[in-house]
Amino acid sequence: MSEQGTGLAIPVPTGRRLYWGLFINSQLFALALYVLLSPAGLGSARLVGYGLIWINVSAWVVANSQADPSTPAVRRRGKLIAAGYFGLLLFAGGVVGAGIGDAATGFRIAWLPFGFGPAALYSGALVTINLIPIYLLGYGALAYLVYVTVVDTAGSAAAGLIGLFSCVSCSWPIVASLASAVTGGSSILVASALQISYGLSTAVFVLTAALLYWRPTWQHRLIGR
Repeated sequence: MSEQGTGLAIPVPTGRRLYWGLFINSQLFALALYVLLSPAGLGSARLVGYGLIWINVSAWVVANSQADPSTPAVRRRGKLIAAGYFGLLLFAGGVVGAGIGDAATGFRIAWLPFGFGPAALYSGALVTINLIPIYLLGYGALAYLVYVTVVDTAGSAAAGLIGLFSCVSCSWPIVASLASAVTGGSSILVASALQISYGLSTAVFVLTAALLYWRPTWQHRLIGR
């Protein structure tokens, strides 16, 4: 009579769990390389944590959101609205701004903490561009959620009104960015503004992404569908 092995079976993740495990491990590997090889080092652990939040929330909402089947005209309208919203976020968030005239310094790479860097910065006489990786990723995710909202609500005027023009959450990143800029302009409050701005922008981003992602729940309750 043969004896069967009594070794413990190790569960192997499959499907979505496998992909997310690989994605998270890839981030940790990239973080380790960035800390070891870049001039930035680890920097601020809190800022690195904020960066990881932006990356993972962005990836999660995009991976789990899909627009309903619709006509080409509706999809084009959704893309136009999402592109406009993305551009507005870039401007309000300081990714793109007005130039600084004779004080322009041109192009440079900034080795900021992981997620915020490496950042490609351009300071020109007519325009300034601050390509912060997590902001590009996060704003792109929010714009995609707006696109999904436009397509999903195209068949109902009431749903569209609630889902877009009454969606206060869409404007929160813009309002928060402008408020931080105004507060930061004061020499008395600038230090405290810099301390809270990253945490505030992260909190606003997460809340906005959550409300846009779960919009069908409250939308259906409001319009009774």
